[in-house]
Amino acid sequence: MSFEQDIAPERYEEQHVHEVYEQIASHFSSTRYKPWPIVESFLQSLSPGSVGLDVGCGNGKYLTVSQDVFIIGSDRSSNLVKIAAKHEPHSAVVADMLTLPHQVGRFDFAISIAVVHHLSTPERRREAIKAILDCLKDGGKALIYVWALEQKSSRRGWDEGHEQDVMVPWVMKTGKKNPNEDGSTEKTFQRYYHLYRSGELEGDIVGVGGQVVDSGYEKDNWWAICQRHIKS
Repeated sequence: MSFEQDIAPERYEEQHVHEVYEQIASHFSSTRYKPWPIVESFLQSLSPGSVGLDVGCGNGKYLTVSQDVFIIGSDRSSNLVKIAAKHEPHSAVVADMLTLPHQVGRFDFAISIAVVHHLSTPERRREAIKAILDCLKDGGKALIYVWALEQKSSRRGWDEGHEQDVMVPWVMKTGKKNPNEDGSTEKTFQRYYHLYRSGELEGDIVGVGGQVVDSGYEKDNWWAICQRHIKS
């Protein structure tokens, strides 16, 4: 199991995901400004006037990629939402992706970029994907990105055979005026990730009744475009 046996997954994620992002929000945001090509292409391919969601929007860097659509962003981090909310006319709210405050079947599209992998059990990851798909209209599509296990060409060097549940450090300078107890001026935060192996994301989508329209690999991530299964 990917978390301590005596800690509920909700609490584990609170400690190793949510509390971390609240503390590093400003520094994290300063490093997140360039849209990934496939996400940008997906958003720019949407019909003008489309209304959609960015689930786990972070600092909101994708909200303004296309001027022809309207996006409601959401994130668990209130500090990141404060940054994202500046991207008017789009909006951003604080919300958990497992309890999204949106009506079912109302949105033309959704994106969730590098978020689902922060959930610490297979059941919760699938629940998150289902929550995203449930928000879509018939024919609406969602683009989901997760970190890949297969990253042997990256600086991290993960690949097949490596543990899929890992802690990833985020190093942030504390400033010389406020050194740590050991005299250092850097603080390291550990974030939980589940590294998806090839085919696992598609399996989760199908497992909750979704359909995979397209999928692939980009920048050490697996991605999939999916939609709700429409009964004939």
